Amino acid sequence: QVQLVESGGGLVQPGGSLRLSCAASGNIFSPNVMSWYRQAPGKERELVATVTSGGFSNYADSVKGRFTISRDNAKITVYLQMNSLKPDDTAVYYCKYAAGASYWGQGTQVTVSS
Repeated sequence: QVQLVESGGGLVQPGGSLRLSCAASGNIFSPNVMSWYRQAPGKERELVATVTSGGFSNYADSVKGRFTISRDNAKITVYLQMNSLKPDDTAVYYCKYAAGASYWGQGTQVTVSS
């Protein structure tokens, strides 16, 4: 089993920034992939960004140039730095760990509104 605890969500004005964190614990295997997904009301859950344990990252087109995913392998923590936030970024953000089996965090709400 792997447990994931997310933090850092909240309310921010358009153009603002937030940093999400996701700490993993339990039976951690390497290599692994950690990702951020988001789900807006009435929409499907979508992939935002992914980073491998080797440091390779990938982003959804909608967030390229604004969001940065990073990880600290020693702390088994993944981060999502979100800049230039837009109202369309409003969603519940979920962390996912994958190494064969997949595990999800509980989600953290991000609301971008003036």
